[in-house]
Amino acid sequence: MSTRPAPLTGIRVLDLTRVLAGPWCTQNLADLGAEVIKIERPGSGDDTRGWGPPYVKDADGNETTEAAYYLSANRNKLSVALDIATPRGASLVRELAMQSDILVENFKVGGLRKYGLDYDSLSQANPRLIYCSITGFGQTGPYASRAGYDFMIQGMGGLMSITGERDDAPGGGPQKAGVAVADLMTGMYSATGILAALFERERSGLGQHLDMALLDCQVAMLANQNLNYMTSGTAPRRAGNAHQNLVPYQVFAVSDGHMIVAVGNDSQFRAYCGVLGLPELADDPRFATNPKRVVNREVLVPILAERMAQGERDQWLAELERVGVPAGPINTLDQVYEDPQVRFRQMWRELPHPVAGTVPMGASPLRFSGSPVEYRRPPPMLGEHTEQVLRERLGLSDSDIQALAAGTP
Repeated sequence: MSTRPAPLTGIRVLDLTRVLAGPWCTQNLADLGAEVIKIERPGSGDDTRGWGPPYVKDADGNETTEAAYYLSANRNKLSVALDIATPRGASLVRELAMQSDILVENFKVGGLRKYGLDYDSLSQANPRLIYCSITGFGQTGPYASRAGYDFMIQGMGGLMSITGERDDAPGGGPQKAGVAVADLMTGMYSATGILAALFERERSGLGQHLDMALLDCQVAMLANQNLNYMTSGTAPRRAGNAHQNLVPYQVFAVSDGHMIVAVGNDSQFRAYCGVLGLPELADDPRFATNPKRVVNREVLVPILAERMAQGERDQWLAELERVGVPAGPINTLDQVYEDPQVRFRQMWRELPHPVAGTVPMGASPLRFSGSPVEYRRPPPMLGEHTEQVLRERLGLSDSDIQALAAGTP
């Protein structure tokens, strides 16, 4: 076992975020060893605490107040219940900001200025502070004041125009992704930016403001589809489970269900045709190269589909694996977590929990050889660490904490 501490050990993060994009960012930082102090509104906390069912169950099988959605993005954090709308609450959060390396927030543009918690106010007193703002549309531009939510961003940012079955096919039309990918990618981009700013601070000694927008991140993540449009002038359309630039690279129906075939080059196509018992297709000038297959997909795919439908999934998977052709099943989540590779990589974790006994966690995919990701604590109960943080970080006495809880100025 390595004795090296996690990469961000000694870094303190003040987390003023809720729902998903911000908490996903700060959970990644927490997994990497940072101390993350999550500020929540007393009495209600993060919106997602109530986004259920499902709720985690206690030892007797009864539902708790801890929603699965909230649990997914808040492990390894400390929860402090403070009302920043009160002068005392705002003052205490400012004090915590003075002790922090990083602050992450997802309030509307300018929403924290009246509390003295905006970047300009805090950076004057703590010039080393890295301050990350996450909004729907960014701090500038004609939409800056608008609220932005993942679903609408998937539509505005183009993802839904290329996701779903073709318009002329049964069930065709716009389709969002199965998880909030705009939120999740914004959280990941934000974590990346924060880490870069930490590295740069080692040279300059100064923090900076990161302006992160869901729409920016959604547009950026379209990757090859962006360039398909930019280089051709033609906007890509929905193609169902087919690939815009590779053939065959799609779902096929088989005799007992469905499976994926993902041919990435011409040698793989030749091997695939051999498994199908159709070697002549690899020599056909219409299909011999990928560009030709893309142009002639409407001719080729029905031939392949007819042959695939004659065999069983596991038979095809075994034969394609033998010749090195990428292929795979379409698993439900129960099948995912029974998969031997997923089990070996320990993607399901359990952490002790004060109410539920233990709670399941989807593991971090980050693997470090010398300073591994840490699973130190479960997602906190609302305000679970308020007294601890106020006493240890800000030096409040028991009487100060009691007065704060009672609402006494």
